[in-house]
Amino acid sequence: MSSIELTSSQKTILRALVDLYTQREEAIKGEDIAGEVDRNAGTIRNQMQSLKALQLVEGVPGPKGGYKPTANAYEALEIQQLDTTAEIPVFCEGEEVENANVQEIDLTSVHHPELCRAEIHLRGSVREFHEGDKLRVGPTPLSKLVITGTLDGKDDTSNILVLKIESMEAPAEEPAH
Repeated sequence: MSSIELTSSQKTILRALVDLYTQREEAIKGEDIAGEVDRNAGTIRNQMQSLKALQLVEGVPGPKGGYKPTANAYEALEIQQLDTTAEIPVFCEGEEVENANVQEIDLTSVHHPELCRAEIHLRGSVREFHEGDKLRVGPTPLSKLVITGTLDGKDDTSNILVLKIESMEAPAEEPAH
């Protein structure tokens, strides 16, 4: 499938739908998406029509109805659709953040230690995070990596937190002889 160019508004709404659907595993009402992205429910319904035309969402009729993301939606947002995802927790000011699961960690500027940043791609909203928050991410499943730092910025459209790294730790194992 060729890549679909989405507006930032479409991306934000589609990502909210995917995140809510991942949590609940049922059709998501337009009002719930509207609440998540702080927009009017009518705006959501209008955007859903264009997202349906792009085959990124499907409408589910009836009282338990709403919207579901299609496989194309995950592809358009570059999200891997996994049967079981590893749970990588995020702690903000020492408290675990519910419904925030790390999808990817990109280390930027590693060659420049005093500018070392990590981009934390979340599955879940980044709205609850604020610049200056102390965060701890991890441990990751395989390497048991834990990153601590201060939130330096965020990208609400792509659900990315930019962390100024203060420490990174992973248990170092003795090399096998």
